[in-house]
Amino acid sequence: MRKQILKYKLFLGLALVLLAACKKDNLPASTTLPVVQGYLIPGQGITVKLYQQKTLDDTAKYGSPIAGVAVSVSDGSTSVKLTESSSGVYAYNAAGFLVSGKSYTMQFTYQGNVVSAKTVMPAKPTNFTTQYAAITITTTTGTPNTAALDRMSWDNPDSLNHVLVFNNADGPAFPLSTFGGNRSANFELNTNQAAYIDLVQNNFPYYGHYQVMLFSVNQEYINMIKGNTGGATSQNLVNLPTNVVNGFGIFTAMQADTLSFNVF
Repeated sequence: MRKQILKYKLFLGLALVLLAACKKDNLPASTTLPVVQGYLIPGQGITVKLYQQKTLDDTAKYGSPIAGVAVSVSDGSTSVKLTESSSGVYAYNAAGFLVSGKSYTMQFTYQGNVVSAKTVMPAKPTNFTTQYAAITITTTTGTPNTAALDRMSWDNPDSLNHVLVFNNADGPAFPLSTFGGNRSANFELNTNQAAYIDLVQNNFPYYGHYQVMLFSVNQEYINMIKGNTGGATSQNLVNLPTNVVNGFGIFTAMQADTLSFNVF
C-alpha cells in the first residue's frame, strides 16, 4: 500500500507540468510567484516541492527548484518545520501529525511575500469494493463495448469528492489493440461525488494486473484536475486553479483505500 501511494504521488506530480509551464510572460506581478506541490497523506511523511515558474520556451518538465526557504506546516496548535532534503524539496516525518478532520496550513516567505495554503484532511474511504475481481475483454477491434463490465462502490452518503487511480503493474506490455498502446498504463477517474462507478472497455488501454486506489480528496484537487485539460496553447494560456495564496500549484490532503483488479 505504501509503495503504491508513493507511485501515485509521482503520478500526481505530472499534473503540475502544465501549471508550471503555462504562465503569461506579460504579467510581471505573477512571474515571480512560486509553484507549490504538496500532498498530505496519513502514514506518509510530509513533502512539499517548490519550483520557479517556467518560460514558454523551457522544455524541462519543471521549473528550477526553489532552495533555501523556511517552510512550515501547522495543524492550528502545533507548527512543524520542514527540512530541505534536496534542492527545492522540503520534508518532515509526520508520524501521528496527520489526522482526519484537522486543518493544515503551509507557509513560507519568498521574495518578500508570505506564501500560504490551507487544506483539511478528509476521512479515509470506507467499504471500497468491486463487483468482480477480474474482467475479460475479448473484443479489441472496431467500436469499443460501452456496456458496464464492473462496478466499484464505496460509502458516500454526503456526496464527497473521490478519485480512482489505476496503476497497472504490467505497464504497457499488453495493449488492447483498439487503442494502439498510445495511452498511459496508469490513469485516474473523477467519480463526480458518486458512491460508485461503472467501468467500461474504453477505461482500459491495457490488459494487466491493476492496483486500484480510491482517494477521498478535497475540492481544490478536483478543481485542479478539471482545469488540467491539456488544452493550453501559445494562443490560449490560462492559469490552472490554485489554493495557494501568493503562489500557484496545490497543497492538499487525501486518504486512500486499495484493492486489486485484473483485466484479462
